[in-house]
Amino acid sequence: MSGPGPSPAGGRTAAEYRIEDLAHASGATVRTIRAYQDRGLLPTPERRGRANVYRDTHLARLRQIADLLDRGYTLASIKELLDAWDTGRGLGGVLGLVAEVHGPWTDERADRITRAELEVKFGGAPDEQAVAEAVDLGVLERIPGRDDEFLVPSPQELAVAFELYAAGVPLSAISGHLRELRGQVEQIACRFLEFTTEHVFARYLGHRPPTDADASEAASMVRRLRPLAQQTVDAELARAMRTFATRHLEHHLATTGPLSSGSATPPPVSVTLPARTITAVERLVGRESTTAFIEAATEREVQTRTLDTLASSHHNTDIVDQVG
Repeated sequence: MSGPGPSPAGGRTAAEYRIEDLAHASGATVRTIRAYQDRGLLPTPERRGRANVYRDTHLARLRQIADLLDRGYTLASIKELLDAWDTGRGLGGVLGLVAEVHGPWTDERADRITRAELEVKFGGAPDEQAVAEAVDLGVLERIPGRDDEFLVPSPQELAVAFELYAAGVPLSAISGHLRELRGQVEQIACRFLEFTTEHVFARYLGHRPPTDADASEAASMVRRLRPLAQQTVDAELARAMRTFATRHLEHHLATTGPLSSGSATPPPVSVTLPARTITAVERLVGRESTTAFIEAATEREVQTRTLDTLASSHHNTDIVDQVG
């Protein structure tokens, strides 16, 4: 149990802890606290008789360590950060940077969905394999103690799956597509981070650990640059979709549409015109307009011959009708 101790300033009484009490208050085990002491992560406790006495500073430090571990830091990197704090370089800016990077990168809010709602959206029948796949992908998250309900980290992503399924795409194909897309997007994210680190953040984070001022400035830059990655990807995806969708439609219409003869469009034929023809055209219309003139002349010739063929076919049909 914690007990009051004398206050150095004669004011508020400072809390004191035995190691078991400190473990209870912090949520760490006695073994963990001793391991942190051995690694220099905790200040040396006061020795009183045969017992060590810990104070609120030790409890605060344990909570800092737990928070940094939750954010993915290793004990070695935490040691560097805490050493910076202890030598007066400050930790507030670093923790602010950690919070900024670890915070949400989208305004989207998580939602919940019941198993019954999922079944209605996806065919009306239970599909445990599809649910397990969605959980594995992180599209759904299980809620402890609630087998009939799931957390949805990205409702937009689940809504896309709903629409694709309604359009006739099998669930297995949707899952496979998401896995492939996720790998490609992760490569884009890594490249963007490498790019911004090289050109922006290297000056703030080039030394370890960064100063409090540099870490605060880096956190401010994260806030400014945070939307740029998605804006760039949105713009480039729109451009690529417009380009490739147009090509895809043109190819589909050329190979299966009413203008096709049941087979794929043959590759274009390259024709070499005599030099004297090219020279004559250049003299007539100028070198810059030569290509356009030849294309227009060719198109007119094709149209003329097509009309002649149709007229001839119609004339022959009339003759056959008269003979008959």
